[in-house]
Amino acid sequence: QVQLVESGGGSVQSGGSVRLSCVASGDLPSTYSMAWFRQLPGKEREGVAAINPPTTTTYARSVKGRFTISRDADKNTLYLQMVNLQPEDTAMYYCAAHWRGNSILDQTNWSNWGQGTQVTVSS
Repeated sequence: QVQLVESGGGSVQSGGSVRLSCVASGDLPSTYSMAWFRQLPGKEREGVAAINPPTTTTYARSVKGRFTISRDADKNTLYLQMVNLQPEDTAMYYCAAHWRGNSILDQTNWSNWGQGTQVTVSS
């Protein structure tokens, strides 16, 4: 059983920065891949960034150069540093663990999810 708890969301103005955190507990070896997804009401959850231990990262084209995914294995924590935020980045952000293979930014390939944290960017 894996539990994921996100935090760090909030409201920010366009051009601002936010750092999200996701603390993992349970049966989750440090070698597990992890990822961030986001979702707007009525829309599918879209992949934002993923990390394959130790350092291989994958980003959605829309966030590349602005978002950085990282993890602290000692703290069992995944991070998403977001800079130059834009209104279109407004969404509920979810942490995911246990990648089953294939497309890493496809939500259907992940087994474990957190409850989400809201990020709102105003213009």
